[in-house]
Amino acid sequence: MRTDMGKVSKFSWPKVVVRKWLNIPTGADEFHSDYDIHGKVDERRKSCSDEDHYVFVPEDFSEGWLFEAAGGIKPPPVTDSLNLRMFVGTWNVGGKSPHHGLNLSDWLRSPAPADIYVLGFQEIVPLNAGNVLGAEDNGPAAQWLSLIRQALNSNPSDLELAQRYDIATEARTPSSPQLEHQASVKPRISFSNLLSMEDEIDKEDFVTLLNSNSSLYEEGLASPTCLSDNPKQRRFCLAASKQMVGLFLCVWVRADLYQHISNLKVSCVGRGIMGYLGNKGSISISMTLHQTTFCFVCTHLTSGEKEGDEIRRNSDVAEILKRTKFSHSLRGFKEPPPPQTIFDHDKIIWLGDLNYRLAAGCADTYELLKKNEWQTLLEKDQLRLEQRAGRVFKGWEEGRIYFAPTYKYLTDSDDYVVQTSKSKEKRRNPAWCDRILWKGEGLKQMWYSRGESRFSDHRPVYSLFSVQVNLAKNPNYNARSCPPTLSGKSALASACVAKVQAEELLLIPRVQSCLNTTSRF
Repeated sequence: MRTDMGKVSKFSWPKVVVRKWLNIPTGADEFHSDYDIHGKVDERRKSCSDEDHYVFVPEDFSEGWLFEAAGGIKPPPVTDSLNLRMFVGTWNVGGKSPHHGLNLSDWLRSPAPADIYVLGFQEIVPLNAGNVLGAEDNGPAAQWLSLIRQALNSNPSDLELAQRYDIATEARTPSSPQLEHQASVKPRISFSNLLSMEDEIDKEDFVTLLNSNSSLYEEGLASPTCLSDNPKQRRFCLAASKQMVGLFLCVWVRADLYQHISNLKVSCVGRGIMGYLGNKGSISISMTLHQTTFCFVCTHLTSGEKEGDEIRRNSDVAEILKRTKFSHSLRGFKEPPPPQTIFDHDKIIWLGDLNYRLAAGCADTYELLKKNEWQTLLEKDQLRLEQRAGRVFKGWEEGRIYFAPTYKYLTDSDDYVVQTSKSKEKRRNPAWCDRILWKGEGLKQMWYSRGESRFSDHRPVYSLFSVQVNLAKNPNYNARSCPPTLSGKSALASACVAKVQAEELLLIPRVQSCLNTTSRF
């Protein structure tokens, strides 16, 4: 792990409290990861005719670059892309630490295997004064990471594998009627799983399974990322995780994808006490996968169902968008400027306990609940009302909701509090507090549903996305052409770049082009 996850000594509480009250950063940009984060160094290369003048030239330079008489050297258009699946889940766990036997399979399973898992939690510790003002308790976060790692990397039996791949055919309501056909398709099984079945089933059945699996791939219904029989490619590693009081966000990726991840950064915004403490707020993780930038924003917004509380939640969203900043060191010549704000990213996922309730005036809530009249109740959903009015999340998308309200349940029960409590103070009208929204091109929601764990008073929510990732460099970021007029060192550097690029395009034997010169690398 990148940093230790031990709990801060209580002797350091006075310092911690002062820094929190004065909003002094306390390692807010640090995070945990299975990997050491090191920047890649550009190769120092020189032209054979420039003696000792070296320049930094991107490593992905190839013969695909073209000359134009007036425009200099320009890159080819971006055409390569990769389609991946991304699982996004959010869960308010009510301040309870997970027990060792907690089963996460109901929450983490999806209609198709995912390549990336983005998991956000709220209230992983009780939101009391000790946790809000004092030292951060990292124990529950470590427990959640251990359970998630075990769930994602376990080796299920053949029966469990069959159940996993048959889940798409269960009687679950998809995110929209148009997606029923997609949701009912069985995802493609990897070759490694097929080979492991060869010795355990009849030859005839094995051939049938292999043929059906191949037909899925030919029809474009399965991700080619499942092809490899390398065990490491089926394992998931922690790209980054971050905690702020009760908020916790972690991103897991297939092990073979991590080498293509860069610019991992985190940013925390407190919106709790005095508008700055971390009992409410956001954790954001920024990363670049190949040439596509992602931002994952896990939030816990202002609670309450009094009239006007939705305005405070809108204000939380606005402040998070305004105050979330990602600090980056200076990049090399080849690198585009990394995203600094949420909206700078290509693809954005917003998840968490947004706490939007049902608007006042829905007096027959209990009767509608008994009849499963979700769409009627959703007409009073504050988030939808505020979004349609243009007061929050303008331009963001959310899938159709075909599941019951996720809050508020009695612990270890399928009954809502409103159905049993006689106290008006303790009664909470059911609401869809836990939501997942997105923004950006190349994101398509395949599934939007909820889990049925009774662990807390919230039900977990999850979504499966199809994600298009660009593999080639975006020419708009780094067009390699010489400016018309430059002076001094800038002109020299630009001329050296052009010479190095031009010489590497010439199909002249190395011994002729670099005769009696030192090595170019």
